[in-house]
Amino acid sequence: MIVNFINKKVLPNFKIFFINKDKKNLKYHSISSNLEIKKNILNSLAKRNFNGKLGQICHVEIIDNKDTQNAFFIGIGDESKIQSFNFQYFGGLLFPYLENLQFEKISLDIESVKKVKLSHENLILHFASGIYLKSYSFKKYKKKKESDDNKVLKSINFFVPNPNKFKKLFLNHEAVSEGVFFARDLLHEPPNVLNPITLASRAKELSKLGLKINILDEKRMKSHGMGALLGVGMGSANPSRLITLEWNGNPSSKSPPLGLVGKGVTFDTGGYSLKPSQGMEEMKMDMGGSALVLGVMKSIALRKSKSNVVGVIGSVENMVSSNAQRPSDIVKSMSGQTIEVLNTDAEGRLVLADALWYCQEKYNVKKMINFATLTGAIIVALGNFYAGLFSNSDKLSDDLIKSGRKTDEKIWRFPLGKEYDELLNCDIADMKNITGTGGAGSITAAQFLQRFVKKDVEWAHLDIAGVTWLDKEQPLSKKGGTAFGVRLIDNYIYNNYEK
Repeated sequence: MIVNFINKKVLPNFKIFFINKDKKNLKYHSISSNLEIKKNILNSLAKRNFNGKLGQICHVEIIDNKDTQNAFFIGIGDESKIQSFNFQYFGGLLFPYLENLQFEKISLDIESVKKVKLSHENLILHFASGIYLKSYSFKKYKKKKESDDNKVLKSINFFVPNPNKFKKLFLNHEAVSEGVFFARDLLHEPPNVLNPITLASRAKELSKLGLKINILDEKRMKSHGMGALLGVGMGSANPSRLITLEWNGNPSSKSPPLGLVGKGVTFDTGGYSLKPSQGMEEMKMDMGGSALVLGVMKSIALRKSKSNVVGVIGSVENMVSSNAQRPSDIVKSMSGQTIEVLNTDAEGRLVLADALWYCQEKYNVKKMINFATLTGAIIVALGNFYAGLFSNSDKLSDDLIKSGRKTDEKIWRFPLGKEYDELLNCDIADMKNITGTGGAGSITAAQFLQRFVKKDVEWAHLDIAGVTWLDKEQPLSKKGGTAFGVRLIDNYIYNNYEK
């Protein structure tokens, strides 16, 4: 779907009015100069139980001087508490209403709002961004297209005073959305299509945007000593890959680049520590960390970010076969540390161990963030509302939390400590990949990763297992892959590397 910004030449299909929880700000709107009409609108809203509650939507037909005008009233609750992301949500919530109208084109005229800490210009941009994000759908493998029976909404026009200015301002919003869409595409691909080889191939597509892409095959990974990562993929007919992406948007900078590291397990059976069959079909999304990294790299390249960022993705398929890794195997990581594999379903940390070390060795990063659908324990702790944050740096944590609040991609910090780390000690290797104690699973997984972070590197780990794939619609996404974290990290990069 296309978002356009145009001059107002004809009556819009719909006018959009934002109404607070008491409906008092209705008097500020230029709905009509006729007090009787305003009274009728209030009565009409009351009959529909519309009270301005946050996120409420109500359609009203307004007749003024024999002219009929369609309007959507959207509840904003307490306008003094509204954030920019709320207007994205309003756009996302409205999109299904517009989509069901079966128009190919729709034009919208958005009224300004008093007492909101956001300019009318940014209000429109965020609203348009929300509509655009919610318009995403993955129908690649459906034989019968929706357009066979129904008209599909192809474009939405926003009436604005300066269309060219808005088009330029919207480019950054569009770039981030395209990064989100790329990540969602990867999350939805079936595992018989998306494996480590094809994931690497999809990453290579980004080279046309100015990103430098390099792929390490198993022979090269073996030469680097990546026994932890390679051990996970031994049971698969699809060979493992290490994918690197480089964006050099600030060539004059002498500071090391920011490192982003993603877990790319394209399908996870659990290996010999086999997962239950119920829910295993969702394990195609176990490459959510890699999708996040690729989405961010595409976003910053599209908007020509003035930052230097590298992405490293360890991609494997965790399968069961005569060649597969066994519980009690011992592997040697690139760092030289040995690991006793007590549970083959705790494979993501093995992949990340070598990917993290390679990121530090190859690019000399001093700040590094990794992303992984790492533990079911994080869902027990936080449900599907927050990602878990673990870090050795208060400053990095605070900056990430700020960006989480700004984008409403919420994260919650958990502790790390010596007591948890000692649970990973092993009698016959440097460490084991699970503690076997049954508690604090997300923390000990993060503690494992920290053993592969150098002491002079600021590091954060985001466990996104509970927020990457959801079976219910969200304001900005339909069921399935959410691409959680792309907007958060793009905002973090903008605030900390570009301002």
